Amino acid sequence: MKTALLAVFALSTPALAFPVTVQSCNRQVTFDAPPARAIANDVNLVEMMLALGLRDRMVGYTGVSGWKTLDEELRAGIAELPELSALYPTREVLLGAETDFFFAGWNYGMKVGGEVTPETLEPLGIKTYELTESCIFVGPKSRSTMQDMYADLLNLGTIFGVDERAKALVAGYEAQLAAITASVDRSRPLRVFVYDSGEETPFTAGAYAIPTALIEAAGGRNIMDDLEKSWATVAWEPVVERNPEVIVIVNYGDVTADQKIAFLEANPAFATVDAVKNDRYVVLDYVEATPGPRNIRAVEKLVAGFWGK
Repeated sequence: MKTALLAVFALSTPALAFPVTVQSCNRQVTFDAPPARAIANDVNLVEMMLALGLRDRMVGYTGVSGWKTLDEELRAGIAELPELSALYPTREVLLGAETDFFFAGWNYGMKVGGEVTPETLEPLGIKTYELTESCIFVGPKSRSTMQDMYADLLNLGTIFGVDERAKALVAGYEAQLAAITASVDRSRPLRVFVYDSGEETPFTAGAYAIPTALIEAAGGRNIMDDLEKSWATVAWEPVVERNPEVIVIVNYGDVTADQKIAFLEANPAFATVDAVKNDRYVVLDYVEATPGPRNIRAVEKLVAGFWGK
């Protein structure tokens, strides 16, 4: 995947005619010129920028070290860029960097009704593009699919005037995904639960979170795909009742994937769950379980974990 992240850097494309307009959740946003001083929040959004070869258009990033550590691949990609805020940025942080573009999402750098939103940044001369997966927080959207991630890459390509580069990148991802899933048996999808965090009550992925799409691409079904949310807290009772055959562990933060598995296996309440009985877990890093270039790698891991391929 490192090759995939870097392969498009050398591609040159003619500049698109501006102004351009893209759909961002329930808004249309017009750009008179490509942004020159961009900031992205969270590791997966930063990697979308890197995959499109846009590092030279960035003045920094936010929202990484407060929750996560940078792996070697991402650290190398942003070596010369400053982290301007370990958690969500304030308006002062964005203004201080003289940014003209903020790539973020709802609960990926912005909170509904919070200090930093597209509406509060627009008067400051800062355009915002919202992560598609997060649009459910501000209005209706369809269930999560791989097209959500592709749409973000294509829209970023339009915004930055690298439209052909974005199209080539997405076409490459689509081809990789088709090859990875070509032999998957979809006649009986495996029952899968996504365990992000939490012991009293689990935090998991619902219908609008990208893991639901990743699981479906790999031939499974998220047992919480009737949860009309993206990421949310649920009770353990329905998890046990729906009896997942595989549990996907999201690995990040202070509690490791091994510790999460140990918690499940030590709790008598989960003794009847097929995934726990049969020791069937697939671990995805945070950056693989959130929308971004590493979603293709995530599906490959899921296919191997589901079907032994």
